[in-house]
Amino acid sequence: MATRLTVTSAETTPSGLRRVWFRSDDLSAFADSHHTDRYVKLVLPRPGVAYPAPLEELDLRALRTTMAPEDLPVVRTYTALFPDVVAGTLAIDFVVHGEEGVAGPWAASAAPGDTLVVNGPGGAWSPDPTADWHLLVGDESALPAVTAALAVLPLDAIVRVVVLVESPEHAPPLDPGAHGELVVAHRSDGGTLEAAVRSLDWPPGRVSAFVHGEAGEVMRSLRPHLLGERGVDRADLSISGYWRRGRTEEGFREWKQAQPRD
Repeated sequence: MATRLTVTSAETTPSGLRRVWFRSDDLSAFADSHHTDRYVKLVLPRPGVAYPAPLEELDLRALRTTMAPEDLPVVRTYTALFPDVVAGTLAIDFVVHGEEGVAGPWAASAAPGDTLVVNGPGGAWSPDPTADWHLLVGDESALPAVTAALAVLPLDAIVRVVVLVESPEHAPPLDPGAHGELVVAHRSDGGTLEAAVRSLDWPPGRVSAFVHGEAGEVMRSLRPHLLGERGVDRADLSISGYWRRGRTEEGFREWKQAQPRD
């Protein structure tokens, strides 16, 4: 379902993400959305291109048969935070690298009154309330989903949170609770998610794990460590790459499709 959002404000979070707040007259699409990895597909127009209808009315698949690829709207995937169906509000956190990319520059200049069309939401994971403890791991791209997961965990939950950010001044304001632990690794110091996860103390019992970030590190390093060395059950592990270094989202989708399935 397509939803038109209007920007109400924007701010930079302590972790360096650009948080844009939106309002909509109709957030009914989110009424039954309870997954903490809740995501939407942003539909961004190409500058200077005229489309046959408003973006929320377009069938993007059909449009591919009538428009040149370079004219098609750009689609990007982002986690939707704090949706309030009654108030009609939500937020999206963007990673911004200067003028690089499409969605980041849009977010960097977003101002009240700007509009954005999103499709969704989708989602598939929330912390398992029957697990003995919880493991949340990710880089900046996964911080919104980690934030959402922490918000629904009970105060007495045993949680281990591992995040990778650029430098100490970008430490995210995450609260793992009284029985939790937060480990922040820094790229500027050579830190990696794999090394940080390997350094964790490992509580006893069954873990519910959410591990997402750059595909190379997550799938080629963390996945075999968790499944093989740590013995995490596949059913208890949500793990995938949110992005691939050196690739656009379109290139990342092509890379994923080419990967062997097990």
